[in-house]
Amino acid sequence: MYAIIATGGKQYKVSEGDVVRVEKLGAEEGEKVTFDQVLAVSDDTLKVGDDVKTASVDATVTANGRGKKVIVYKYKRKSGYHKKNGHRQAYTEVKIDAINL
Repeated sequence: MYAIIATGGKQYKVSEGDVVRVEKLGAEEGEKVTFDQVLAVSDDTLKVGDDVKTASVDATVTANGRGKKVIVYKYKRKSGYHKKNGHRQAYTEVKIDAINL
């Protein structure tokens, strides 16, 4: 059984027991979170639309962190312009506990 959820502007395919890194949520480690925006659920048949209007996915936050550094380098030839910048995206790691229909 799997579900497709939307959070942080992205969509994730999750099953019970999966550990997924999603965009940062405002939750501490060990807290329970519920994803209400379920797009599809499949057990033996795929359910979408009104069939999953009341569906939800329960998860537990396992970690909060920041990803690897991405280097952003801007350069304009002949003018001597160059600028180096770095970025580390924050994430929340969640363990999927249950898919509720």
